[in-house]
Amino acid sequence: MSLIKTPAMTLKSRKWGEADRIVTFYTKSLGKIRGIARGARRQKSRFGAALEPLTLSHLNLFEKSGDSLYRISQVDLLEPFARCRESLTVMAAAARIANVVAAITPEGDPDPELFETLEQGLRSLMTSPDPAMTALLFQIRLLSLTGFRPQTDHCAACGKDRLIGEPQFSPVSGGLVCATCAMRQTARCLPLSRGSLSFLQQAIRLAPSVLTRLKADGRVRAELEDAIEGYVTVVAGKRLPPVDFLVTPA
Repeated sequence: MSLIKTPAMTLKSRKWGEADRIVTFYTKSLGKIRGIARGARRQKSRFGAALEPLTLSHLNLFEKSGDSLYRISQVDLLEPFARCRESLTVMAAAARIANVVAAITPEGDPDPELFETLEQGLRSLMTSPDPAMTALLFQIRLLSLTGFRPQTDHCAACGKDRLIGEPQFSPVSGGLVCATCAMRQTARCLPLSRGSLSFLQQAIRLAPSVLTRLKADGRVRAELEDAIEGYVTVVAGKRLPPVDFLVTPA
């Protein structure tokens, strides 16, 4: 067995056996992984609250050849993101960000920039006056980092550069489509006004540290929420729950 040390964000957890837990992390060094924490559900477990979902920690892991599960030997809690557990609105937003990462990233494919964006997203939620908008913005950013950047420069179906009339967003095609391609889509396309398109393009370009400066309401917000919800559903292969506490009962 080899020892690995890495920062990690806990995405979700489930019971295993009588006293153990299998925990899914997104780590800086290894990408998304699953590990088993022996005795984590015992009353006097050495892990304490360090394996709670939506926490940042430093892991000591053992990797065994031929086994997809890492052995978790030590967890040092770095940031509990306590506000995630103090407000249902913030918890729902944080859960959405974590669920997107869990659903669209492959196991064992590290991306330090994605890890830092995930961390920045949760930190932003701690002070955000509008957690749902913050979660929406970071979903857009995470999609872009994982190779699912929404196409906004040309028709995602035929490649035509010039789109005439009001833009339409196709979740199946992964971006804007021209009027001709929209009529050919088997799934419904979603309206996307010029204001919504401009907002989406800015959200794709801006760095995570300044992303939350963007504000939207009314038609722009409604259109973006529908477009990103539809696209995430296509990419993940399922509709993600709007609120998920990410952990099964002890």
